[in-house]
Amino acid sequence: MPRTAAAPDAAPARSRPLRRPLALGAAVLALVLSLVAGLTTNAPTVWGLLPIALYAVLALTGLDLVLVTGIALVSAVLVALPTPGQAGDVLGTSVTDPVTVIGLIIVLGSAAGEVLLLTGVADTLVRAIMRTADGRGTTVLMYGMMAACMVLVAGLGTLAGALAIAAPLLVPVAARAGFTRSATAATMFLGGCAGLALAPFAGSNIAIMNTADTGYLTYVAVGAGPLAVLSLLLAAVVVPWVQRRSAAQGDHYRPEEVTEERQAEPTPHEAARTRRATWTFVAALAATVCYATATKADTTFPLIALPLLIVVTAAAAGLSPKRAAAAVLTGARRMLPMLLLFWMLAALFGFIDLLHPYDVVLDRFGPGLRDMSPVPFALAVAALGWVGVPGATAAQVILIGEVFGPLGDQLGITPAAWVVILLWASKADTYGPLPNANMVGAMGMARATRLPYLLGTGWALLVPACALYAVLLILIL
Repeated sequence: MPRTAAAPDAAPARSRPLRRPLALGAAVLALVLSLVAGLTTNAPTVWGLLPIALYAVLALTGLDLVLVTGIALVSAVLVALPTPGQAGDVLGTSVTDPVTVIGLIIVLGSAAGEVLLLTGVADTLVRAIMRTADGRGTTVLMYGMMAACMVLVAGLGTLAGALAIAAPLLVPVAARAGFTRSATAATMFLGGCAGLALAPFAGSNIAIMNTADTGYLTYVAVGAGPLAVLSLLLAAVVVPWVQRRSAAQGDHYRPEEVTEERQAEPTPHEAARTRRATWTFVAALAATVCYATATKADTTFPLIALPLLIVVTAAAAGLSPKRAAAAVLTGARRMLPMLLLFWMLAALFGFIDLLHPYDVVLDRFGPGLRDMSPVPFALAVAALGWVGVPGATAAQVILIGEVFGPLGDQLGITPAAWVVILLWASKADTYGPLPNANMVGAMGMARATRLPYLLGTGWALLVPACALYAVLLILIL
């Protein structure tokens, strides 16, 4: 990645040596408090919310999320003080819990992405889309670049990985057309983030559908679809604005960056296999999404769909079983810590359920909540996206569902409303109000250096999207 992408991390790195001991010290104190609560209280008790509060606070300090989840799990065990039999039951049932399944889906998604890289499918998708836009003007080219990023991110289920594949192909095309670095970054950012919202097998999106107890069609209709459409519409205004402003500051690519990186020319046989694998992947992906939508398949369906996509794509590309297995293991190995994280998260909620803290909350506040309008509640929960769990949107969705789900049920929050709430709570901070890793990543891939333009792009979508989702919640509720 270019040097510019690493620059924003320099300042936080200097504060980590002090922040980590403080966070760990606070964690030790919280664990002591958990033990005291466990020894002095019995279920049901509101002290069962202490591990969740500890999880949220420690996550915001920047500690490794696997470590944070482990500490919160220990806190829950200390508050619950279960018998060995109860502990065994919770840990055992957590293996097949829907939360753990989301972690497994993330692992399989990473494995599928590695197969798409190895077979050349990802590269072919980008080139095919850009060929349709080439020579048709800058507006069509801009939408072609957005479409390439959107399709690739939706297929891979990861923003950074997909943009890393697309950028070497898109940047030379954008440079030759006169796009500035910042305009290219804004285009890739808007298209990629829209694709991430639409990704049918992305872990965070599966978590939203699972928590809201709804299917992909509803998720797209009221959640991801409006965001993607809004992104496409606003791009026609935002990207030209960024282009004009940044061009006036000389933010153009250097002549040597206009030349596309040359790769070894594939043989006709290799090219045919790559095309066959690409069409096979596209057809299989469309078929699985259509099947899941038509049959209202539950959120465990990706456990079948992702391995199927891996097998048919590898077979169509003519990969040997050994190379295919190696690619699967390479991709899966990167996300194994996430599987451990989600298993511990499932166990955490299992131990909290032994304490029944929500029964106490509902007994205390339930009668008053019945007279409360669901709209303010929904807007308040959705606004939590700006104080979310960094780096783990799926975990954030699950946490919000666990904490606010019972209260929302009391108020009559519908599945469609939960989709809007959870999608915006987990994705709002992608667009602002502060710079974030997705913005910096898009800048790095596009070789851009002017962060204010990306921040302005995010805000240009954030404000109307907030209004759009507020109106949707009012109409739904």
